[in-house]
Amino acid sequence: MDDADVPGRIEHTVLGPKTTPDDVRTVLDAAVEYGMRACVPPCYVSMASEYASDVPLSTVVGFPHGQHTPEAKCREARELVAAGADEVDVVANIGLLLAGEEEAFRADVTEVVAATATPVKVIVQAPSLNESQLRRAAAAAVEADAAFLKTATGFGDGGATVSDVELLAEYLPVKASGGISTAERASEMFAAGAERIGASSGVAIVEGYQ
Repeated sequence: MDDADVPGRIEHTVLGPKTTPDDVRTVLDAAVEYGMRACVPPCYVSMASEYASDVPLSTVVGFPHGQHTPEAKCREARELVAAGADEVDVVANIGLLLAGEEEAFRADVTEVVAATATPVKVIVQAPSLNESQLRRAAAAAVEADAAFLKTATGFGDGGATVSDVELLAEYLPVKASGGISTAERASEMFAAGAERIGASSGVAIVEGYQ
């Protein structure tokens, strides 16, 4: 991979519970300066889209636990796309998967993907799943026609690992997210098969490559 391609594969992220409008503008300014994408909270999508219209913009749905009803997730996805989101990262309800309710798990994912023509990444919270569960979650995302699999929210049991990215990359393009703060760590994720990196340390990652 050409190092010059790295910024366009980084989603510079700000999703913490204390995120302010100024925090979002700071992330967007950095995304413009370095040529990155951005991922911002739902409540700031409209503002972000107007503030930095040229920055490819992602946001989250059902965040951070995925336990919203499918109807609420679908409504949220449609509203956020209308507000200016270019991509949607939806948190899958892994509680359903862990309970063996796989049909309900698949339906939850499928309904959200079908709710919008905008690319949807399915967040599977990989650190909370064993290999069999993770493969079933990935297969459900494939069946739903999702665009990406995303490793984690960063607010759960852990972040991206090489082994999880390698496994998920067998199914769909992967956004590795959670605990990636250096160029070296990002390089490991790219080498494992990640197409994108989601990180609050986007600037440090890009500068590390430079």
